[in-house]
Amino acid sequence: MNSINTNIGAMIALQTLNGINASLETTQNRISTGLKVASAKDDGATWAIAQSQRSTVSSLDAVKDSLSRNSSAVDVALTAGESISDLLSQMKAKALEASDTSLDTASRNALNEDFISIRNQITKTLQNSSFNGTNLLDGSKSSISALANAQGTSRLTVAAENMSLGGSIITLGASAAFASASSASALLSTLESSINNVSAALAKLGTSSKMLDNHQTFIGKLQDSITAGIGNLVDADMAKESATLQSLQVKQQLAIQMLSISTQSDSWVLNLFNRS
Repeated sequence: MNSINTNIGAMIALQTLNGINASLETTQNRISTGLKVASAKDDGATWAIAQSQRSTVSSLDAVKDSLSRNSSAVDVALTAGESISDLLSQMKAKALEASDTSLDTASRNALNEDFISIRNQITKTLQNSSFNGTNLLDGSKSSISALANAQGTSRLTVAAENMSLGGSIITLGASAAFASASSASALLSTLESSINNVSAALAKLGTSSKMLDNHQTFIGKLQDSITAGIGNLVDADMAKESATLQSLQVKQQLAIQMLSISTQSDSWVLNLFNRS
C-alpha cells in the first residue's frame, strides 16, 4: 500500500541515523576523555574494578607519606647518633690525656672542663634529635611503626635506641668528670664500651632506615603497576577511536542522504492528482 502517513523507508533510515549518532557520541566521548570506560554506565563491572584499584593507589599515597615520616625520623636519629659517637671519641681523648701522671693539675683541670663541656653537648644533641615530635634517642619512645600496605594491616617497626647518659648504651654517667689521673683512667673503659654500644645502635638504625627506603621504593613501583593496570582496563585506544570516528562520520553523512531520499520518495503520489 502506498501511504503518505507511514513512510517505512524513512523510519528505517531514521533508526539507522540515530544508531550512528549514538555510536558517534560514544566515540567522541572516548576521544575527549581518553577513556573507554568513564562511568559505571559504560561498563559497570570494569568501572567497579578500576574504581577499587584507584582507591588502592590513593591509599598507597598515605603509605608513602607514613614511610617518609618514619624514614626522616630515623635519619635524624642517625645524624645525631653519629655526632654523639664523635663526641664520645673526643671525651675519650680528653680522659686519656688527663690520665698522664706527668700532667700538672692546671692542665688536667682544663681538660676536665673540656670533658664536661663535651658531655653536656651530648645531652643537647639528644634533646634536639627529633623530627616531627619523634625522638628515637632520648628514651621518650620505645619504637615507631610505619604503614606497610594499603589496608593498614601491616606495619614496619623501628626500635628506638636510648642514648641518654647513664643508660644501657651510653653507660657514662650524666655527671661524669675526673679530678686526677686515676679517675680519668677509670673512665676510659666506660667510654670505650659506650662508643662500641653507640656504634652497634647506629648499625641497627641504619638497617632500619634502609628497610624503610627499600619498602618506599617498592610501594612506588606497586603504584605504577596498579595505575598501568587501571589504564589497561579503562583507557581508550586513541588510534582505533580516531579510525572509528572517521568511519562513523562517513556513515552519518550517508544516513542523512538516505533519510532525505526516503522522505522525498512519496512525492510521486502528487502526480496521481495532476490534471491532464
